[in-house]
Amino acid sequence: MNRFVVLTTLFILNCSISIAQKDPVILQIDDVTVTKSEFLQIYLKNNPNPKFDEASLNDYMELFKKFKLKVIEAEDLGYDTIPKLKKELEGYRKQLAQPYLVDKEKNEELVEEAYYRTLNDVRASHILVRLESTATPEDTLAAYNRIMGLKARIEKGEDFASVAKGKNGSDDPSALNNGGDLGYFNAFQMVYSFEDMAYNTAVGEISEPFRTRFGYHILKVTDKRPARGTMRAAHIMIAAKKTDPEEEIMNASKKVNEIYEKLQNGGNFESLAKEFSDDPSSNQKGGELPTFGTGTSTRMVPIFEETAFGLANDGDFSSPIQTDYGFHIIKRIELKPVRAYDEMKKELQIKVNRDDRAKKTQDSFVQKLKKSYKYKDLRKESIKWFYNNIDTNYFNGNWNANNLTTDEVLFKIDGQTYTQQQFAIYLENNYRNVKKADNFSTINEQYKNWEKETILNLEDTKLTTKYPDYKALLTEYHDGILLYEIMNDKVWQKAINDTVGLKAYFDANRSNYNWNERLDAVVYICSDILVAKQVYNMIQNDTINSKHVLEVINKESSLPLSVKTNKFDVKQTNYLSDRNFNKGINAPYNYDEKYYVVKVNEILQPKEKEFAEAKGAITSDYQNYLEQKWINELFAKHNIIVNTKNLYAVGKGYKKKN
Repeated sequence: MNRFVVLTTLFILNCSISIAQKDPVILQIDDVTVTKSEFLQIYLKNNPNPKFDEASLNDYMELFKKFKLKVIEAEDLGYDTIPKLKKELEGYRKQLAQPYLVDKEKNEELVEEAYYRTLNDVRASHILVRLESTATPEDTLAAYNRIMGLKARIEKGEDFASVAKGKNGSDDPSALNNGGDLGYFNAFQMVYSFEDMAYNTAVGEISEPFRTRFGYHILKVTDKRPARGTMRAAHIMIAAKKTDPEEEIMNASKKVNEIYEKLQNGGNFESLAKEFSDDPSSNQKGGELPTFGTGTSTRMVPIFEETAFGLANDGDFSSPIQTDYGFHIIKRIELKPVRAYDEMKKELQIKVNRDDRAKKTQDSFVQKLKKSYKYKDLRKESIKWFYNNIDTNYFNGNWNANNLTTDEVLFKIDGQTYTQQQFAIYLENNYRNVKKADNFSTINEQYKNWEKETILNLEDTKLTTKYPDYKALLTEYHDGILLYEIMNDKVWQKAINDTVGLKAYFDANRSNYNWNERLDAVVYICSDILVAKQVYNMIQNDTINSKHVLEVINKESSLPLSVKTNKFDVKQTNYLSDRNFNKGINAPYNYDEKYYVVKVNEILQPKEKEFAEAKGAITSDYQNYLEQKWINELFAKHNIIVNTKNLYAVGKGYKKKN
C-alpha cells in the first residue's frame, strides 16, 4: 500500500541516527511515520503564504491528523484494492509519469517553439478528406488522390473557399458556412501536426497534403499577426437567431438598443446584464465571460472577438453587434498582453507534456536510456520466426503464437532479458489499427513499438526512487482518491441514505431550523420613481393583477418594470431587509438605483421549519455530525504521537521561492 514514506529500521546504528537527524519524524500513527520533509511539502502546498508560529502549526497538525487517520482507515479497509479505484489511480499515475519519460532537451525546444507560437497568431483555411486511422491501403490511396485533386484545382485558379464548400469538397461540415476558414489560432488550439503545418506555410501559400487522425488536409495560410493577448469581457445578450421570424429579430434589436441607450446615459452594465441578458451562463455574473484570446481554450465568433479587442480601454463598451446567437453589447474588463517566457514556461511545459508533440521526444529519450542501461540488440536470428509465421489472420485478431516453441532473447537492457514469448504476447494483444503490409514491414513496425514501450515501462518502474517530487505527487493522488471514496461511504452518501438517522437528528435538533419573518408578497421592481408611482396607483384597484400591470407599463419597452411573486425571507432579501412593511400596498421606496412597490398578501411570523422545508440544511449538518463521530472513533482507535519539538522547527531554514 502506498503511504507516506516510513522510516526503515536499519541494522547499522550510525546510519539510523544520520537519517533521523536529516529528516526527523514529526508524526507517528501506530507504525506509520511522517517525516519533516513530507509534512513540510504538504504544509507548503496547502499554505501559499506559510506561517511557522506554534499556533499555526498546531492548527494545521490537527487537520493533518484527521486527514492521515482517514487515509489509514481506508487502507486498512482495503480501499486501495478496489478495482475501480486502482484503475483510476493508474490513469493518474500514467499522466504524472509522462513528463519524466521524455527527452528534456528536445522537450525544452518544443516549449520554446510553443512560446513563439503563443506570441504569433496564424489564420488559415483548410480542406479535409476524412480518413479513419484503420483505413486500408486502397482507401488511403483514394483519399490521397482526392486531396491532391482538390489541391490541383486551387492551383489552377479556383477559389479555395469555393472548392472547400463545393460538391465533393471538404468533409468538414463547417466548410459549408465558412469556406474552410478557421479564423486565427496559435499554440495548442489545433492538433500539433496541423498547427505545425500552418506555422511552416507562408502567407498566401497552399500546403502539401498532410495527415492527422481526422484524415488528409491541405491548408491555406491567409494571415499571420502578433498575438493580441487575453481578454476579460462581459456582454449583454438579447437572444435572436438569424433564422427567427423577422418580427422577433426586430423586437430583439429594439430591446438591445434601449439597453444601449441606458448605458450611454450612465446605466450600470452589470446591473443591466443581470436584469436583461439572455445568456444564463453569464448574466448573474454581470455578463462576465470566460477569458478568451491568445492561448486560451475559449474561442469567440470572429465578429465578437474583433469587437472586443477593438475596444480601446478597460471599461469601454461597444454599440450593439449581431451574431448567429443574437445581439450583444460588449464591455472590455481587462486586456492582458502575452506574458513573458519565464512566467509561462511551467504552464507551457505542462501543455507540451500532454500534447501530441511530446511523442516527438520519446524516441530520442529511448536512445538515451539504451545507452545508459547498456542495451544489447540480439534479435538478428530470433526475430526470423515472426517473419515466417505472421499471416492474414493476424489483422483479424485470429492469430496466436501457439506454434512458437522457443523463447530466445530479442534484447537485453539493465541486466534484464526480453524474449520471443513476450513479443508474441504483445503481438496478440496489439493487432488492432495495424496497417496491412508485408510480413517484414508489419513485424518491424510492431517490434519497434514493443521495444519502445518495454524500455519506457522499465524506466517507469524507477521513477519513484529517482524523483522524490513524482513520488510525493503520486502519494497525494493516491491519498486523495481513497479519502474521497471513504468520505463518500462514511459521511456524504451515508447521510443521504440513512433516512431514519436523518429524521432522528432533525427531531433532536428541531429548534435549529427556523423560518425568519417572511412576506407573502408581489414585488414590483421599477426603473424610476415615475414608473413606481404609476404602479402604486394602478394596484390600488384589486381587480388589476401583476400581469396586467406589466402589459401596460412595458407596452413600449420591456425595461421599465419587472415583477417577482414569492414568500420572501425578509432578512435574506437585500431590498426588503431593515424595512417595516404592512399588509396591503406599501409606498414606493428606493434601493440601489431602483424603486420598489411591495404588495403584501400576508406577513408570515417566524416559526420552526418542517422536515421537508429544511432537508438540505439538515443533511449538511447530519454529515458534519457523522464525520465528527467517525473522527472521534478513529482518534480512540489509533496511537498518535506528535513530536512538537520537530514540528515547531519545520520552518527552520525555509526560504520562499520567488
